[in-house]
Amino acid sequence: MKKITGAILFDGQLGTREQEIPELQPGQVLVEVHASLISPGTEMAAARQRRQKHLAPDTPPMNFGYSNAGVILETRGDVKGLKAGMRVACMGAGAAEHANYAVVPVNLVVPIPDAVTFEQASYLSLAATSLQAVRRTDVKLGEYGAVLGQGIVGNLAAQLYRLNGARVIGWESLALRAEIAAKCGLGACVDFMKEDPVEPTRKFASPYGLDFALFAFGGDGESAFMNVKKCMKVSADGHAMGTITLVGGCRVPVEGGAASGNLNFCVSSRTGAGYHDREWEYGKDYPPAFVQFTTQRNARELIALIAEKRLLVDPMTTHRIPLENIREAGDLLIDHPDQALGVILTMKHEA
Repeated sequence: MKKITGAILFDGQLGTREQEIPELQPGQVLVEVHASLISPGTEMAAARQRRQKHLAPDTPPMNFGYSNAGVILETRGDVKGLKAGMRVACMGAGAAEHANYAVVPVNLVVPIPDAVTFEQASYLSLAATSLQAVRRTDVKLGEYGAVLGQGIVGNLAAQLYRLNGARVIGWESLALRAEIAAKCGLGACVDFMKEDPVEPTRKFASPYGLDFALFAFGGDGESAFMNVKKCMKVSADGHAMGTITLVGGCRVPVEGGAASGNLNFCVSSRTGAGYHDREWEYGKDYPPAFVQFTTQRNARELIALIAEKRLLVDPMTTHRIPLENIREAGDLLIDHPDQALGVILTMKHEA
């Protein structure tokens, strides 16, 4: 009898535990997972917090992971054409976990073509998070923007902005991430922690100024925010204009009135409409005339872009680590963020 060997987070360390595969519910599929991507942002932030809090020994562990890919083994109920043997990408906290098997609701599962590998498909959830942020920014062809933080979400967002016709400069303090961003097509990147980013950014966006900026990092963002404001386009009355989108977990000081000019502030989260709506995840659809880009549609578009090699994810993969060695993966991302970015967990399955 197959068992799920899944990742857990207890006191800031990662490990695995076994449990029985639950009985499938209507609208679910059972997936044999071949690759799962660790989020260096959201997931590692949770791990760091648990380490710092020194939790009590009896604190229950939490399951880990929300983006993987594999092969469907079984389905139940109306699963909209999904069948056993299909190669798929999956997303969703509490569903597409770091595990050798995953039970996932139908609307969080997307078929993948032969041109897309399991490893590439495992980037889907973070790619959808990036796409949601790009849509929230409402970028237009010919606009200039800065993406602060070239982790996975920032890197993919920069690529998607460029696919929309925008010109993008990156702000990144880790050399490895800047190098990877260049491999993914980002032509300009400045280390905003070691040097003043204002002059090179103004030069990049000259003579217009930035139309938008995306904050894709965690922690204190006050200094970066003050510098970004100096780079935005300015109206004749001297007020900064444009859109500031926050997708990372950073904090910025937003003041009303003239202090913030006529900037638009926007927060982006999740992967599109439907995510965490249980009825939708299990198969109920929204009226397409009113909800154009659901999580499912975003996912399908992203898989198509990866297949067409217009959205690049391979340069971000720095490590492949077996699921049973997940503690090594966690320690690497927490203790050495300058040495790793895309860490993919691999699973062994008997033929």
